[in-house]
Amino acid sequence: MPSGPDNTHVIVFANEKGGTGKSTTAVHVAIALAAKGARVACLDLDHRQRTVGRYLDNRAQTIKRKGAALPMPVYATHDGHTPERFEELWNQLIDGADYFVIDTPGRDDPFARLAAQRADTLVTPMNDSFVDFDLIGQVDPETFKVTHPSFYAELIWDARKARARADGATIDWVVLRNRLQHIEARNMRRVQEALMQLAKRVGFRLIPGLGERVVYRELFPAGLTLLDSRFFGEMGLGHVAARQELREMMAALSLPEPQLPMFADHAAAGIVAA
Repeated sequence: MPSGPDNTHVIVFANEKGGTGKSTTAVHVAIALAAKGARVACLDLDHRQRTVGRYLDNRAQTIKRKGAALPMPVYATHDGHTPERFEELWNQLIDGADYFVIDTPGRDDPFARLAAQRADTLVTPMNDSFVDFDLIGQVDPETFKVTHPSFYAELIWDARKARARADGATIDWVVLRNRLQHIEARNMRRVQEALMQLAKRVGFRLIPGLGERVVYRELFPAGLTLLDSRFFGEMGLGHVAARQELREMMAALSLPEPQLPMFADHAAAGIVAA
């Protein structure tokens, strides 16, 4: 099924394992794109946790409370049950957007699978461990060589085939290594080598994500991101390093530039989809 209008790039964050920084990464990507003046829409498919929805609720309140012209996507949260509501929100949010960012639950979910099939860029964040690696591939316990892909890699393969049948398009699958340790470790090297092996077999790109930093959790109550530094007061070294991580991640995602004119006023409006 086609992802949407030719001028909308659909970015789906999906991982059936929780605790990978998926929602935090999705919010930062959405705000980073909106900060450039792009028209960004967000759909939160996790009606239980609703992390992206709550994050942007907090941001909307900060905008209202401080009168701040912060970049702000339009957004909504799905009810988790109704196909009709899913299609309604999808069509409502994608209309006129340069980028459409979807956050999915950290569990198997039919709407997450549907969103994956419509993705232009599919981002799977994972922590730097074999516990997380097991979702996409399995390794020999002695040599740590990849033995075969796991169920989730097969699920993405099926999504790619479905997308190709629907409109001939390809899905750019990106595995994003969040919470990387900042010191060299044997396990880190082994995970890296296994990921590189698997990337060649199943066809994903491997890029660095966001580190394990307290700053990301501190920003949530106000709905702020690392791009809103003027609200921090004095920036510490952790803030500076984290912001550089975000810049590097955005560059590595290699998202296309919007085809339509950018409207900064729209990006900063803080309109919430009904």
